Amino acid sequence: MIGMKVDETGTLLRDGGSYHLRRDLGDRYLLELHCTPVDLDDKRVRVIGTLVGPDLVNADGVAPG
Repeated sequence: MIGMKVDETGTLLRDGGSYHLRRDLGDRYLLELHCTPVDLDDKRVRVIGTLVGPDLVNADGVAPG
């Protein structure tokens, strides 16, 4: 549901200039990031943010997870 808070774990994937979260629960989220997560490509992370589209998360934070 648009506007819902997101607190998910999964694998951070880089695709060109975009980042996706491959969720532990399945599917993927495209991430809108305020800063580039250095050294977290292809690693397990926790993403906190807000769902702003069907599969789009405006991420407040990305941290090792």
